[in-house]
Amino acid sequence: MKIAVDSAKCRGHARCNALAPAAFDLDDEGYAMVTDEAVNLPARDLENAAESCPEQAITVQP
Repeated sequence: MKIAVDSAKCRGHARCNALAPAAFDLDDEGYAMVTDEAVNLPARDLENAAESCPEQAITVQP
């Protein structure tokens, strides 16, 4: 599974972190970044987090 956050699109809403905190951490400025544990989480959790992003900054691919 490949999970990515487009840093150019992320605006720091942190919805991904709220829905999947083990998959998405926030940097010092509040922008999302993918954690190492993300690949071990259920795909549906990652997809829900990606779908919740108002900027569509998260991609999840098999």
